[in-house]
Amino acid sequence: MNNKLKNILLTTFLLVVTLSAVAQDPVTIYNPSANAKADLATATQQAKEQQKNVLVQVGGNWCPWCIRLHGFFTSDAKADSILTRDFVYVLVNYSKENKNPEVLASLGYPQRFGFPVLLVLDENGQRLHTQDTGLLERDKGYDPEKVSRFLLNWNTTALKPETYR
Repeated sequence: MNNKLKNILLTTFLLVVTLSAVAQDPVTIYNPSANAKADLATATQQAKEQQKNVLVQVGGNWCPWCIRLHGFFTSDAKADSILTRDFVYVLVNYSKENKNPEVLASLGYPQRFGFPVLLVLDENGQRLHTQDTGLLERDKGYDPEKVSRFLLNWNTTALKPETYR
């Protein structure tokens, strides 16, 4: 067997092994069988009790940017701190298994911005803002400054008129 054929076979073998390993360990941040309406009601109740807003992230396990944003929220110390302090965070699934059409309709069809998409709800569950997360990106990830500024601009303190007097 010549070297060129050996290299092709080795490359093919490594590719198959790598793809098999990836296929066996799917990312499961979003739960397609979750009851999004109930999850939002629970988050809204918690927000009311804790005097916070709700941050909703809509996306799916199929979406690399959705996974990346969730990872950013949990790994960036500043974003995680603001998120934990100022919001009740909830994930809403959008996938072929469950597109949550009624919930997304009640939220003003945020999927029009692509995925992931963020929504800010007040303590009564009213939508205050829909955020196209593409505007929070930098290079191949999320910009810590843009994300932190977004979170700070939509917390309950920022929305109080007396803050600006």
